[in-house]
Amino acid sequence: MKVVTGVIGNDIHVVANRLMDLSLNARGYEVFNLGVNTYLEEFFDAVVETGAEILLISSLNGEAEGWGREVKLLKAKYKSLDNLTMMIGGNLTVGSGNAEDIVPRYKNYGFDLVCHQVDLNTGLDMLETYIQEHR
Repeated sequence: MKVVTGVIGNDIHVVANRLMDLSLNARGYEVFNLGVNTYLEEFFDAVVETGAEILLISSLNGEAEGWGREVKLLKAKYKSLDNLTMMIGGNLTVGSGNAEDIVPRYKNYGFDLVCHQVDLNTGLDMLETYIQEHR
């Protein structure tokens, strides 16, 4: 299964991005890692270009929310992405916040899976469960 991944916006957490890449590869995914400082449009373009079934966006500095609000708009623009599984994880808010508030907000933006401050392996387990239930 093909996955496009990377770090959104003005975020440069290279180490976590590399760990995601290694973990996804170890689980058998074909990974297209866009790296850090990636704009939302670049993620969608890469999904179209690669034919990926999963888009996994990461954020550590909490600025993902400003970018994430555009997901539904962009997904509508790219009509061929109806079956795309969209996941976001990391620290998803600036300042303090709890998952009970943050997760529904991001799902409303258009993400299928939201992992606010969830460790990498737990998040990837959630992804695999989601895929089994929805495919």
